[in-house]
Amino acid sequence: MTTTIRTFIAFAIIALLGGCSVHYSTTGASIDNEAKTVNVRFIENRAPITNPTLSQKITQKLRDKVTSQTRLTQVGDNEPRADYEFRGAITGYSFSNAAVTNVDKAATSRLNVTINITFIKRVGDKKGFTQSFTRSADFSANQLPSAIENSLLESNIIPGIVDDIFNRAFANW
Repeated sequence: MTTTIRTFIAFAIIALLGGCSVHYSTTGASIDNEAKTVNVRFIENRAPITNPTLSQKITQKLRDKVTSQTRLTQVGDNEPRADYEFRGAITGYSFSNAAVTNVDKAATSRLNVTINITFIKRVGDKKGFTQSFTRSADFSANQLPSAIENSLLESNIIPGIVDDIFNRAFANW
C-alpha cells in the first residue's frame, strides 16, 4: 500500500513539474517559445521639429538590441508577418528651459524626445501594447543646442528610449 502511494505521489510531482515552465535568460528577456522572427519597422519622424538622422539611429539601435539580446531574427518589411513587430513614430522633439536663475535667465536647458511605439505579438499570449516613451537630457544654457544636440542623443536619449522599449516588450517593465 505504501509503495502504491509513493508511486502515485512521484507521478503526481513529475506531472506537476512537467506542466510548468519558466523562461530564464541572461538579458532578462522573456520570449515565447514559438517566436522566431521580429520586424522593427522604420520609426518615422512626425515631430514638428526634426533631427534628420534621429529616425534612422533609433530604428537601427532598436534592431541591434533586439537581435543581439534575443534569439529573434530580424525580417524585412516584405515578409508577410513577423512573430513580433514594432511600429513607431517620433512624435515630440523639443528644447525647453529646465532651470532659471534668480534674474529670469535660463541656467539649464533640456532636450526632450517622445516616441510612440506599437508592439504587436502574433504568438503566445498576443498581448502587445501601444505606449509613448519620453527621455530628456539637460545641458548648460550657455551651450548652443546645435552644438550639443547629437552628443545628448547618442549618449543619453537614444540608449535610454531603446532600453525602455526593449524592457517594456520583453521584460514587462
